[in-house]
Amino acid sequence: MDTKYIIGAVVAVIAIIGIAAFALGGGSTEHAANELVTCVAAHGEEPEFGFDPMHGWGYHDSGTDPLIQSTILKRDKDNNFVNDLATGYEISDDLKTYTVTIRDDVKFTDGSQLTAKDVAFSYTKAKELGEGADLSSMKEAKADGNKVVFTLEKPDSTFINKLTDVGIVPEANYNEDSYGQNPIGSGPYKLAQWDKGQQFILEKNPDYYGKEPYFEKITNLFLDSDAAFAAVKNGDVDIAEVAVSYANETVDGYHLEYFDSIDVRGVSLPVEMDEGKVADDNYTIGNNVTGDPAVREALNIGINRQELIEGALNGFGNVSYNGVAGQLPWAYDSTIEDGKVDEAKALLDNAGWKDTDNDGIREKDGTKASFTVYYKASATERQAIAVTLAEQAKELGIEIEPVGATWDEIDPNIHSQAVVWGWGSADPFALEHQYDSRVAGVGYDNVQMLNDSAVDSGIDAAMAQDLNASYDSWSGVSKEANSNYPYIWVGTMDYTYFVSDNLDISNSTHLIYPHGGDIWGNIYDWTRLNETAS
Repeated sequence: MDTKYIIGAVVAVIAIIGIAAFALGGGSTEHAANELVTCVAAHGEEPEFGFDPMHGWGYHDSGTDPLIQSTILKRDKDNNFVNDLATGYEISDDLKTYTVTIRDDVKFTDGSQLTAKDVAFSYTKAKELGEGADLSSMKEAKADGNKVVFTLEKPDSTFINKLTDVGIVPEANYNEDSYGQNPIGSGPYKLAQWDKGQQFILEKNPDYYGKEPYFEKITNLFLDSDAAFAAVKNGDVDIAEVAVSYANETVDGYHLEYFDSIDVRGVSLPVEMDEGKVADDNYTIGNNVTGDPAVREALNIGINRQELIEGALNGFGNVSYNGVAGQLPWAYDSTIEDGKVDEAKALLDNAGWKDTDNDGIREKDGTKASFTVYYKASATERQAIAVTLAEQAKELGIEIEPVGATWDEIDPNIHSQAVVWGWGSADPFALEHQYDSRVAGVGYDNVQMLNDSAVDSGIDAAMAQDLNASYDSWSGVSKEANSNYPYIWVGTMDYTYFVSDNLDISNSTHLIYPHGGDIWGNIYDWTRLNETAS
């Protein structure tokens, strides 16, 4: 899900213009073969609080490997857990205690040793700030010699996922106001320079304990999509993430690489009627059009998702009917069949939605079948989804108005109007955020305000099972929730990159792609194919 409190689009307009001008003119900038120039981090946006994991930097859902910091565990290309700082871990039978043994040969970049106390401190601080990994089930984290003992409030088989999510910071030198500008970590790289609004530069950490990366230096530019493509055309970058609208372009010296992702796009539909209620954030709850289950079902069966993928995502994606990406172990085949326009129309007719004044828009009891769908204005693929959805809905007699806005403008409407969202996590606990009535209306959790006791009990049952055994239960949670049609799920989107022909990013060793991507997840395997710099 979008987490604007973690990664914010804070690039100043003047800085964007300046960097774009650099990308558009002046010729290619030469650099050494073992130096890398990129435009990939979290879609070119800048971390609002700097490079601080306590404020969300490096959290997998936000889009990057920490690089500057280490984590307890990582994931391999098959989404299996592998040790990073950990040498091993144990999970109690009741799933309420996780005990991790921390390796003793790790140093921070200030020369101090990383210990279990630093790990416990980092998780305690991350929970306190609540801006990255969801540590809501964690009661406490305590160091015991070279071990960290995580005690949970309740059984939670998904907590192992959280052991990949928090970059470790030094307890002795951490200041939440300044750490992000001058981070001390133990990852493969250290921050050498941050020119706010323009770029950051990483240099290899000579004391790194893991596999040594090939590249000595990484410069990452903060560019919007258009400027990133201009930088590719000008030869100023080795690799740049670009919008799918550019994916069919060709540029001499570059090739396109794209990755299937578990990042799914969907449009939330408020499931309650507008009865004057407000959520905890004082935002209005309910919509008298989408609150009718017949409207939600008609949209789900009446639209054509493949046409949406072809149009909005330029074909770079895969249809999803339930919001669970096919690569995930709790994926399942949906029973929804779409593109059934006549069936959708009949459903609306039977529910009393008819176009009695022949204006092309149905109405019922004086209410027009009309609502707004909001999307983040800077996300071109979300705009395309909203516009294409609105066009398809016209054939059903439903009027949808697409509106691009900032999150500050969208937020007051998240419980009363439709919104284009991005979801994607290798942690099944994401379904709790999407559908659990007990978190409905808290931040961006369950914004559609679904209230289904079978969903809630299914979540509790899944969390109390062994993780591998729980996947069928998580599938059941999604099936039950989607029987209420709280979303129009569209599909997973591919991530597209222009890559210099002399750069090997080893996509066969790439990590599974969560929401926002993780292009640097296998930076240890990247190499230059020849000794000539780009």
